[in-house]
Amino acid sequence: MTSPLRPEQQHLANQLATGLERDQALWLSGFFAGLGSASAMNDALPPMLPSAEKRKLTVLYGSESGNCEKLAGVVAKAAEKHAFKVTIANMSDAKPADLVKVENLLVVVSTWGEGDPPDAAVSYYEGFMLDTMPQLPGLSYSVCGLGDTSYEHFCKMGKDFDARLAELGAVRVYDRVDCDVDYQATFDSWLAGALNAFPEPESVTTTATIHGPVATSVVYDKEHPYLSEILQKVVLNGTGSSKEVLHVELALEGSGLVYEPGDALGIYPENHASVIDSILAATGLSANAKLGDKTLADALRHDFDITTLAPTIADKFNAIVGDGGLKALLEADGRTELKSWIDGRQLIDLLEAYPYKNWTAESFTGILRKLTPRLYSIASSLKKHEDEVHLTIAAVRYRTHGRDRTGVCSCYIADDVSVGDKVRVFFHHNNNFRLPENDETPVIMVGPGTGIAPFRAFVEERAARGAKGRNWLFFGDQHFSYDYLYQLEWLDYLESGALSELSLAFSRDQKEKIYVQHRLIERGADIYRWLEEGAHLYVCGDASRMAKDVQQALIEVIARHGGKTPEEAKAYLETMRKAKRYQRDVY
Repeated sequence: MTSPLRPEQQHLANQLATGLERDQALWLSGFFAGLGSASAMNDALPPMLPSAEKRKLTVLYGSESGNCEKLAGVVAKAAEKHAFKVTIANMSDAKPADLVKVENLLVVVSTWGEGDPPDAAVSYYEGFMLDTMPQLPGLSYSVCGLGDTSYEHFCKMGKDFDARLAELGAVRVYDRVDCDVDYQATFDSWLAGALNAFPEPESVTTTATIHGPVATSVVYDKEHPYLSEILQKVVLNGTGSSKEVLHVELALEGSGLVYEPGDALGIYPENHASVIDSILAATGLSANAKLGDKTLADALRHDFDITTLAPTIADKFNAIVGDGGLKALLEADGRTELKSWIDGRQLIDLLEAYPYKNWTAESFTGILRKLTPRLYSIASSLKKHEDEVHLTIAAVRYRTHGRDRTGVCSCYIADDVSVGDKVRVFFHHNNNFRLPENDETPVIMVGPGTGIAPFRAFVEERAARGAKGRNWLFFGDQHFSYDYLYQLEWLDYLESGALSELSLAFSRDQKEKIYVQHRLIERGADIYRWLEEGAHLYVCGDASRMAKDVQQALIEVIARHGGKTPEEAKAYLETMRKAKRYQRDVY
């Protein structure tokens, strides 16, 4: 039958019908039938049953790169299907004392660097740990921590939140889990167990039990990466540079994938053949040994991390090998000797230092972590480069303990793949690093080295949108002649007016090293004026030194030119962060 609806009405009807559940569709059919007659409506509507009040659940997350934010969303969707009324709370916006109002709580939090909270969760964590934090005797909870076993303080934030909630009198209904970088299976198991562990109120008679992982409808994601063709790969540094920074362009045509400036691209690398050969030689294993439906060589290339050496790997290793010398190293006071020995070494060093020839393919791979993707800040805007995504990747090459080393993913891109080859990729969306919605807002960007990547995307996006807000870029590297990444593009943007200010710091071009934080202090009066006018400030790059030095410089600028004490300047910056006017993407 031909639809009597006008085209625009048909479009609205199609939109409304998409994704309806059965009871929703039945209700709507009765509603529309009832528009003709009240009696028809009464006949069409199913009998109304008293509904039990849903249990309330708060999902609290602290996220650095966006993983915990994404998982909090997964928790919320699963909990809603499990008869919960869900509230999602970001530690960057929430107040610890508000937990006194919460009955059921799930915490998903990551650990950053050497046991630190995520950047956006620092204030929440500090407040949560204060002696003034109220007791929480009526709270039921469980915690999921995300971390990386290659760091000393693995999942410290998850452990801290779990212990502190217990100290405050809350009831742990399901044991905490500590997730490594390959977190999906552990997270799925925790989610199912935790949601089933919360006590049900008497008014709720039955709920569906969750078994196993929650299904998603994403076509291409971390679990189902897209095969993207490399369109271009060029070295950005000039001859004579000690660095090798690549500009890489990848195709998205036909994928349906989209991204925003501030997002990252995940790349699944492959281990280099020479590393695989050295591992096989040290273990005495055959490349053709079978491991499931693969050869061992193929599994080592695609599936396992065969470079990282962490204390947990050494523990698993010696549980099989049983070397007395290694045991003494593992058990030395505080494991400081072990950490010192591991520093700068990789798995091959452990295999050669403590040889063992009774490995099987299964026992050896059993001590390894899975090979995980690497995330790179996106250096392009879809508005300028349709169906493409660009990256800025520094090839990591160094020598320690008498052996040449290479970065697994960076040198996979630099050495092992060429234009025309395809690599496995997915998008990692980062809502904590976004341009202001108002195109009139001024923007200050601090991105030395490859930290320049997202700001190329920012400027491209603002130019394509015709944004009137001023843009000020701080960039630094070693030498003007060799390491001025995207130089011609920045000069073009200066000429067009898309870039209002460009401040440069090349550390090795003079006797005294100059870094971006020095330029910030030099231009402090103008920086503070921009901030007072509502500018958003962004920092991208090295977390261990640069980001800390830049933050200290900003506190100095705000104190000096705003007439504030250091404590007041720090609070000013914290207020900016909470308002999402101060955002960092550091690694």
